[in-house]
Amino acid sequence: MPAAFPRGELFLIAGPCVVESDDLMLRVGEHLARLAERVPGGIIYKASFDKANRSNAGAPRGPGMEEGLATLDRVRAATGLPVITDVHLPEQCAIAALVVDALQIPAFLCRQTDLLEAAGRAGKPVNIKKGQFLHPEGMRGAVSKVRAADPTGARAPGELDVAVTERGSFFGYGDLVVDMRAIPRMREACDCPVIFDATHSVQQPGKGEGGASGGLRAMIPHLTLAACAAGADGLFMETHPDPDHAPSDGPNMMPLHQLDELIFRAIDVWAAAKGRR
Repeated sequence: MPAAFPRGELFLIAGPCVVESDDLMLRVGEHLARLAERVPGGIIYKASFDKANRSNAGAPRGPGMEEGLATLDRVRAATGLPVITDVHLPEQCAIAALVVDALQIPAFLCRQTDLLEAAGRAGKPVNIKKGQFLHPEGMRGAVSKVRAADPTGARAPGELDVAVTERGSFFGYGDLVVDMRAIPRMREACDCPVIFDATHSVQQPGKGEGGASGGLRAMIPHLTLAACAAGADGLFMETHPDPDHAPSDGPNMMPLHQLDELIFRAIDVWAAAKGRR
């Protein structure tokens, strides 16, 4: 399978935080498919079948793996977009890989050896989110676990089928900050594309209403453009037609109707930083 994470053209991973109804998923997918025609490296559709890391026990988690993967398969068929989803347990990797085009390792799980190795064995591209507790070079070990587990040997350093994602670091209590130096540092340490997560980087874990995570949505454009100037290879943005009523991560999601304008600005900044303007 060709690499999912191109190097040399800005790409976007985007979609709702969690799998919802077919109508909503397809509405977002159709919008992203139109936008993908103007994104140099294309768009990968993202949604999680399970949100295993929630602030409260009663928070909605999603439809589960069987139903969630079926929905993602329908989105993939209807839109032509490749799809990516989170995996939380080693046994989920091979099953999810039968449907999706790439697997994603959540930030809190980026040191889980069994999970990383199972993702490597699944034979699909893997995006590993940097833990909020790690320095950039600390991701070298996570990438090496995925590469070493690949039975085909296709994930040797320099291959494009592993990516790492910067999503901010914990600062004080319930807040994240982004050090843009992490982008070139992770690229050098891991020898793979570096993605910037513009929406989870503005998250405020546990500071929202009722103890749920809050977020500073207004900061998304500023951090996005800064990351493009710093040379990010790709962007990650959760987006929703009505973020304020989304089942999870609403305060730090990008409204769908505002997405295109920001992405076009981001492409211009990225191209200027690369000397293409």
